[in-house]
Amino acid sequence: MNSLRDINSEAVLQFGPYAFHLSQRLVLEGDRPLRLGGRALDVLQVLVEHAGSVVSKEELIAQVWPRSVVEEINLRVHIAALRRALGDGQNGQCYIVNIPQRGYSFVAPVQHSPQPVSFPSETVKKPLHNLPARLTPITGRDAVVGSLVRQLPVRRFMTLVGPCGIGKTTVALRVAELLLQHYRHGVWLVDLAAIDDPAQVTDHVTRTLGLEVGTTLEALAQRHALLVLDNCEHLLERCQTLIETLLASLPRLSILATSREPLQAAGETVLRLPPLAVPPVSALRSVDEVMGYSAVQLFVSRARARQQGFTLREQDLKTVREICRRLDGLPLAIELAAAQIDALALVGLQAQLDNCFQLLSQGRRTAVPRHQTLKAALDWSYERLTAVEQTVLQRLAVFKMAFTRDAAIGVICCDRLPAADLVKVMESLALKSLLTLEQGREVARYRFLNTTRTYALEKLELSGDLRALEMRYAGYVSQTRWPSGGQVALQLVE
Repeated sequence: MNSLRDINSEAVLQFGPYAFHLSQRLVLEGDRPLRLGGRALDVLQVLVEHAGSVVSKEELIAQVWPRSVVEEINLRVHIAALRRALGDGQNGQCYIVNIPQRGYSFVAPVQHSPQPVSFPSETVKKPLHNLPARLTPITGRDAVVGSLVRQLPVRRFMTLVGPCGIGKTTVALRVAELLLQHYRHGVWLVDLAAIDDPAQVTDHVTRTLGLEVGTTLEALAQRHALLVLDNCEHLLERCQTLIETLLASLPRLSILATSREPLQAAGETVLRLPPLAVPPVSALRSVDEVMGYSAVQLFVSRARARQQGFTLREQDLKTVREICRRLDGLPLAIELAAAQIDALALVGLQAQLDNCFQLLSQGRRTAVPRHQTLKAALDWSYERLTAVEQTVLQRLAVFKMAFTRDAAIGVICCDRLPAADLVKVMESLALKSLLTLEQGREVARYRFLNTTRTYALEKLELSGDLRALEMRYAGYVSQTRWPSGGQVALQLVE
């Protein structure tokens, strides 16, 4: 049996046209990174370490999921993903073979080198970075991570955009991990959430790069590095100016930004991060089918970490789907809900969904404050809105479903908020990822995430305007259904 466990962590395992860089957890085909998730990489590493021998399914599961109870279907899903990624079976090449009744075997010859080789950039002895250690695997983001890894070195400046709790920071850090060896002078994370004063941004970036405050850009001109600017939304103008200056002055610098709205800087490529995939009702036929959706995968993974022996059963499928749907496929919300599985069980979690902020109040102690609870994450966005944006967000929460601009005007507008101003504010809220804009064939519609609407509705109730807005909404609906009934005259309390 080939045992590679004593190999230096910087080793590269080579098979066919592929190079598996262990310390970077990255598989390259030439200079192209393969799209592989964390669990698939774990499975591949175990198989390659035992190349030429049969590894039983039980042993694979025990090594890849050491603290979880996992169905065999999970292993088969990752084996199938590996085979697709490696082109197994194409051009007569075979890497992973299923040995009936015994397990799997990696059958291709494997060579190993103690030092990284054949990287798509200059060889680096030791990656330079300040990235935090990743404590949990990433679920459902392989496609977007792969896209960013391929595009960022070419485009140089990309912004990952989405609402709070969608996982922008998690994705950005994973991309940074995979690109460590590509950037000769390192990958550097700059968290801007702790800064409120725009005047501090440049000094904060300078200190992160290990430079003395006041260092000129010329001193960085030849640095080949990646800068990850995390949480830019409250410092948009300053970040925009800084990024444009950096990119113009430092031709070998790349920047990956995260923000709840685009920075609108020159050369920016915006990538909106979607929610995790929630299974449709038609998928509730089997556990295997439902486990193919990333929202459920994350929920089950986190539930198992919390409750030893948790198993998804067929009778649970409808409940788990409803939990993931009501939580909008938001990774943060799903993680926080799954963390209470031992206290509430599935039925209890579902029953608490109408009071989702109490349900999601048990925070992650190791996370920064704005990521410890969903309410804290929404507070972060809400507190940085203007007074009129806060008011409009609250009042739009009376819409239970998607709504048009005309419907919003009919319900929300008043003497102090004319239609033209309302439209501008709605566009601003959509840019800030607090509303979703859906472009239909005939008319555009706005929609809330369930969690955001619940938050805004609570704020509206606290303002004392909820009853007045509900009456105005009911009057508008009545008028549009039965136009001859006339306009319902309601005065909105200011």
